[in-house]
Amino acid sequence: MEETYTEMATIDLEDGQYTIEVEMEGGSGKASIQSPCTLEVENKQGTATIVWSSSHYDYMIVNGEKILPEEGEETSTFLIPVYIYDQPMKVIGDTTAMSTPHEIEYSLTFRTDQVKSASKGGSAMSPSFILLMIAAFVVGFAVVSRFKRKG
Repeated sequence: MEETYTEMATIDLEDGQYTIEVEMEGGSGKASIQSPCTLEVENKQGTATIVWSSSHYDYMIVNGEKILPEEGEETSTFLIPVYIYDQPMKVIGDTTAMSTPHEIEYSLTFRTDQVKSASKGGSAMSPSFILLMIAAFVVGFAVVSRFKRKG
């Protein structure tokens, strides 16, 4: 199973927090992951927050690296590097839900066509949207001012 990557994939996004749809395949179908998930981008590289539907995952293996869950979470939550987008990325999840722990293979596909800004304090607005809003305000103000002068 073990696919290895020499470096993390890059994604053409500014540094910040986003949501991204992630599709999961593999396993028995009993467990799932939250989608969309959070994607933290820094220097064009992404780290995804994977939240399992089960609290019984005690580690994940991504690109040969064992990753432990985030502490203090009620669910099994992992911060994992994203090595590939728009194609299946092989990972292993170790579950303790059965009589003995089992490493289960999964494929995660992070969909770049389904990325949205997750900035705090309001939605991110593009410069063109801001210019459009300013233009609408100026035109509206001019119309109101003209009617006030005539009336």
